[in-house]
Order: sequence, then C-alpha cells, then structure tokens
Amino acid sequence: MAETLPKLASPLPPLLARLELEPPALAMLEGLATAAEGIVRLEAAGLRNEAARLAAHALPKREAVWWGCMCARGVPDPALLPVDADALLAAEAWVRKPTEENLRRAAMEAAQRTAFRSPEAWAAVGAFWSGGSMAPAGQPVVPPPDHLTGVAVSGGVVLAAVRLRPERAQDRLARFLAAARDIAAGGAGRIAPEEN
Repeated sequence: MAETLPKLASPLPPLLARLELEPPALAMLEGLATAAEGIVRLEAAGLRNEAARLAAHALPKREAVWWGCMCARGVPDPALLPVDADALLAAEAWVRKPTEENLRRAAMEAAQRTAFRSPEAWAAVGAFWSGGSMAPAGQPVVPPPDHLTGVAVSGGVVLAAVRLRPERAQDRLARFLAAARDIAAGGAGRIAPEEN
C-alpha cells in the first residue's frame, strides 16, 4: 500500500500518540508499519473518524491542508458566510504557494474572522500551524508543534462530515478518505460537491 500511496507511507508508530485513539482502535494498529496500512485497517473496521484523523496527521502538511479544503468543498453550505469562503480561499492560496510567509499569516487572519466555526476556517488554521512562527510578526519565533496541522485538518474534516446533514457523516468520510488516498498517490483529491 505504501508503494502506491507514498504520501501516506509515514511510519505509523510516531503518529499514534497524536491520535488519542481509544484502546480498541489502538490495538487494531499494533504491528502495522505505515499510516497507509493503519488507515485501511481502521476504515475496514468502520472506524472512519479514526482513519480520517490518522490521514490528517500522516499526509504532508501542504497535502493535509489541501485535503481539508477539498472536504469542505465536498459538502457545500448554501448559507456559507463570506468570511468562511475567504478562509477557504486563503488556505488554498497557501497550498499553492506554501513558502510565502504572508500567505500563511493571511490564512490565520482569515480564520480568526470566522470565529473558527467552519471546516474552511480549520483548513486555514492548518496552513498557519504548518510552520514558521505562531508569535506575532516581529516577535521571537515560536514554532508550532509539529502535530498541530493534523489537529486542525482532522477537526475541519469532521466538521465537514457532519455539516447540515450529520446522518451522512459515514458516507462522507468514505468519500473523504478516498480523496486522501488520491492526494497521497499524487492526485488532486477533488470531491464532487454533494447536492443537498
């Protein structure tokens, strides 16, 4: 699996502490070497939330943020506020140019205007937490802990899964995980927008 999904070939053991899995889910992952194998096993057991959390932490940060954006776009909200749409655009701009400091900070500024209530906001937070400094510009550098992008993205993915029609969450998570695998294989991970 890791050969066909190189961006999910991360070693699994270092990721486990970040996931805060319940003991039964954690036991299912014993002996597995890669995140890709763990995602397959969790999803096969019907633990799609846990599989999505693992994918968010295993994908490289840029790809994880893009995945969060694709999940948000896959479940459109007809009442989406302009500030949330702006946060999504800011996150996508950072993905396209991830080395630009101004774009990373702009993503966080856009997220802050949303009150952090949407999947779009959390994709933007994931971009901000991807590197650089969390301190205000001109202050001593405070690098974000390495796991924070995965935390933000996994939160956004769950919010997208339950948006408007929470009864669709498991089907949505299956679509989201397929998109994560596509991204891991080098694809764009686009998800056809769900019709209401």
